Amino acid sequence: MARKPDDTQTATPKASNDSGMIRELALLLDETNLTEIEVERAGLRVRVARNISVAAAVPAYAPAPAAAPAPVAVAPAAAAPAADMAKHPGAVPSPMVGTVYRAPEPGKPAFIEVGTKVAAGQTLVIIEAMKTMNQIPAPRAGTVTQILIEDGSPVEYGEALVIIE
Repeated sequence: MARKPDDTQTATPKASNDSGMIRELALLLDETNLTEIEVERAGLRVRVARNISVAAAVPAYAPAPAAAPAPVAVAPAAAAPAADMAKHPGAVPSPMVGTVYRAPEPGKPAFIEVGTKVAAGQTLVIIEAMKTMNQIPAPRAGTVTQILIEDGSPVEYGEALVIIE
């Protein structure tokens, strides 16, 4: 795209300014991982683009599917006992997704241990969800026979937390 030289400047300084702007745009592409950028200033439109071949992009994505089968093979084996425990009649399910804590704060004793007799409404654990600490009460009185979660671990909705019999 041609420009008309101004009376106050010669064409050479503008050409160096234009090439400087193009260099800056090219650096911006590299820094931001963009593939194309277009700028218009004072009637001058500059478009800088880079071609990314599909063949070059495929190797970056190829390792991900190779890594996925390993965790998938491990997850069903670990999930099977938890799924069985969720069906237990004394299971207390998680009412939300979050991070479970067994004590009111770090360094303090846990709310419950295996063998603890609990009353209905007594706090069993705390689940942190969206930066809010939610006390999870015992739905019924009984004795804690199993604790199925680790302190500080993530839990899913409906996942069995403890067994009360």
